[in-house]
Amino acid sequence: MIKIETTRTVPQLQYRQGIAVDASRVVPEEVPIAFSYRGSTHAVMMATPADLEDFAIGFSLAEGIITHRDDVLAIEPEEAGDGIDVQVTLKDASAEALTARRRRMAGPVGCGLCGIESIEQATRDVPDVGASSLSFTAADVHDAMEALGRAQVLNRSTHAVHGAGFYIPGEGLLAIREDVGRHNALDKLVGAVMQAGRRGNEGMVVVTSRLSVEMVQKAAALGCPVLVAISAPTALAIRVAETAGMTLIGIARGQDFEIFTRTDQLNTDTLNGGSSSHVA
Repeated sequence: MIKIETTRTVPQLQYRQGIAVDASRVVPEEVPIAFSYRGSTHAVMMATPADLEDFAIGFSLAEGIITHRDDVLAIEPEEAGDGIDVQVTLKDASAEALTARRRRMAGPVGCGLCGIESIEQATRDVPDVGASSLSFTAADVHDAMEALGRAQVLNRSTHAVHGAGFYIPGEGLLAIREDVGRHNALDKLVGAVMQAGRRGNEGMVVVTSRLSVEMVQKAAALGCPVLVAISAPTALAIRVAETAGMTLIGIARGQDFEIFTRTDQLNTDTLNGGSSSHVA
């Protein structure tokens, strides 16, 4: 039986009311989970590795692969490298319907990894952005998130979309893009930054969502050394950010935030009266 932890405790630099201290936080685990039918992978989703049978049934129903629980004869999760391959055995009629369905399958809104068909693709290598000379302050983090909120025109009218912005210290918010899918909003932002002729290593990406691994991969592809979000990262996002040399900041709300990787890019002269209690 597969046993994979659903959470992980990670170290961090915690910034609260002008004081920086070493701390830790429990974050959710995130792994690529493949759904395979007739031995062929249909889709790979990034998810918490729990309740896999329920996940397989719900996914199959939502995708139109099955119409009843009895259409599934067996579900067998198998370890597959860095992820889990859930082998789903269907009744013949459902298997034939799946073949037709696959030929016209399109990625749903907000899916960050739609269109890939292997666990290796889901955990692909990211470029090293650690060579950036970008330095930022606690005030930059706060200002970036505040500017992002003010610039979310569509969200103010709908309260139903995510936002992604590119903030350059000393210049402010260069661009913002909104979309119902957090991955879509970030993809649009990357295009806007490139269209403007700017480089990712000039600033930081700020988003209104949690930090899953797809968000880290997209920011790293832009060459951005700092990714800031209103919510927390997953354990996999932290590991990938470390590999990329990226500063990952979560729980950025008001004056407070938490740094999970590459704390050295934060200008600590502004913290704790000129000194930081963080120990490298």
